[in-house]
Amino acid sequence: MKRIFKQLYLNNFLFYCLMGIILLFTVAYFFPSLYHAVWYVLYVLILFVLIDILLLFGTNKKVIGIRNMSEKLSNGDENEIYIALNNQFTFPVRLKIIDEIPFQFQQRNFEVKRKIKAQTKDDYRYFLRPTERGEYFFGNLNIYVTSPLRLVSRRFTYDNNQMVPTYPSYMQLRKYDLMAFSNNLFQYGLKKIRRIGHTMEFEQIKEYVQGDDLRTINWKATAKKNQLMVNQYQDEKSQNVYMVIDKGRVMKMPFNDLSLLDYAINATLVLSNVIIKKQDKAGIFAFSKKVENRVVAEKRQSQMQQIMENLYNIKTDFFESDFSRLYVDVKKHINQRSLIILYTNFETLDGLHRQLPYLKGIAKNHLLVVVFFNNTELNELIHKKADNVQEIYDKVIAEKFAFEKRLIVNELRKYGIYSVLTQPENLTLDTINKYLEIKARGIL
Repeated sequence: MKRIFKQLYLNNFLFYCLMGIILLFTVAYFFPSLYHAVWYVLYVLILFVLIDILLLFGTNKKVIGIRNMSEKLSNGDENEIYIALNNQFTFPVRLKIIDEIPFQFQQRNFEVKRKIKAQTKDDYRYFLRPTERGEYFFGNLNIYVTSPLRLVSRRFTYDNNQMVPTYPSYMQLRKYDLMAFSNNLFQYGLKKIRRIGHTMEFEQIKEYVQGDDLRTINWKATAKKNQLMVNQYQDEKSQNVYMVIDKGRVMKMPFNDLSLLDYAINATLVLSNVIIKKQDKAGIFAFSKKVENRVVAEKRQSQMQQIMENLYNIKTDFFESDFSRLYVDVKKHINQRSLIILYTNFETLDGLHRQLPYLKGIAKNHLLVVVFFNNTELNELIHKKADNVQEIYDKVIAEKFAFEKRLIVNELRKYGIYSVLTQPENLTLDTINKYLEIKARGIL
């Protein structure tokens, strides 16, 4: 009996019926002849309530609900949540589904209504977009079942306290997986990269075919074979590529609900996969007050899993970043010349100048690429039409800051430091482009 009371809920339709009966009793006060008839109506309603309770609780039949999802959620992407339903009752039912979504999504009004025929199966899909890494706890999957009488409901509860971790965007990883094998996948927005010369890693001597570079003709082999032979080269392999993530306060700026730090983490995961597929060694580390989350550059099979776990575990209080510590760490731990892709952000030229000595020190022994971000809100302000003096003033200030971003690019170029100035949503594509360009030009 206690179980029945815990699962029993009265529907709105029952209250409407009771309100109607109260109204009839009010009318019967003025027309006494209706008084006994109204009591008969009340008895009929009580009888139907008992029948409804018997229909829902009188058998061991139930509506089964199962919440299905991936073992982990992909940060910044739409993740599908699938609810499988199975009606075991011998009559059609109405369902009200309330899924207790993790508090991070701040959705307190999740409710789905469905109708299912007798002894049939159904399903419902919805999507969630997490915007931060970490553990997400789903509560109860509550299913309220109503018979055709619609007077009471029976609640079934499933999947209590289900924890799902949210990892860096592995959906992007799958999307861009084939980029490792081509430099001209225009459907993804990659630009075509023109090769300047060729790299110096010899592969084989082959017969000349139309279109081969005449500068690669091997004259000794041509004399022996009595036909044109050319040297064939390939991209140099097993080069070290480190992605360095600044997790200081400059990376706290939000864009489309994600912080710049999470955009950098997602891009790092995708780029690491591309690097390993290109037979290079991928490594990562993050820094703020100290250097952490280090993965030494390798191309072994377990490397991607190790990188993903370290990216997932990046934690920060967004302190002021210490570039001097970064310089010392790079000098101490990275002995071989490597490509270092640094994800950070500079808003002003003065901010760059404070860190420039350390960047120049790193660039002496390594190929350094600094990736930083355009302020998209400033772009909107620049292109907005000004209607008064205050808006003109705001627009001029915004243009000044945008111009400083371009000055930062020129300042870095002056010291042989490559840069990528990008918008957060284009970060992954732009960094892949830059890596493929460096590989094509053989400048590492």
